Amino acid sequence: MKFFIDTANLDEIREAYDLGVLDGVTTNPSLMAKEGITGDENVRAHYKAICDIVDDKVSAEVISTDFEGMIREGKELAKIDDKIVVKIPMIKDGVKALKYFHGEGIRTNCTLVFSSGQALLAAKAGASYVSPFIGRLDDISFDGLELIEQIVHIYQTYGYATEVLAASVRHSMHLIKCAEIGADVVTCPLKVITGLLKHPLTDSGLAQFLADHAKAAGK
Repeated sequence: MKFFIDTANLDEIREAYDLGVLDGVTTNPSLMAKEGITGDENVRAHYKAICDIVDDKVSAEVISTDFEGMIREGKELAKIDDKIVVKIPMIKDGVKALKYFHGEGIRTNCTLVFSSGQALLAAKAGASYVSPFIGRLDDISFDGLELIEQIVHIYQTYGYATEVLAASVRHSMHLIKCAEIGADVVTCPLKVITGLLKHPLTDSGLAQFLADHAKAAGK
């Protein structure tokens, strides 16, 4: 399973990359605003800075909601770097845009997916990735992990090449469950990835090893 980090913070991206497990980055207008990145030129420059850190797969989201606008913006984003994946919303014109970009050989990430029907449309249109938001579904008392399982099953049944990218991943157990049910990718904050490092028996075991070494060394 691939690990993407969901942030626009360059320091967090560098930390995740240096850990040696990072496969990509997802961003959105809200994450850009959180970092104080405003204006088209500054946003594009920030995307380039992210691309310069990682090996591949940087999702950059369009703002337009009409077909012509999404195509225009998507082309501009794709020119920034070969690592860019154009992020398209799951709306009618978005599905048309997914089909267009697929024909042009431009990778896409269909975002704001909340049903298996939406995921099916995205796959048929040729999306490279589909992003079901599991945390937001949990917030309204719907099992987001169940949706991931449904989409994985549908894609495997019909052989769709679209990868299931679990988004809105809130904690490390979300990540583990996504791995169990076959999500191709998870995107999450850095703390979710580093949370996998933690186990009390690792901490106590290491403390014991170090204590025994110090004792044997006469310290």
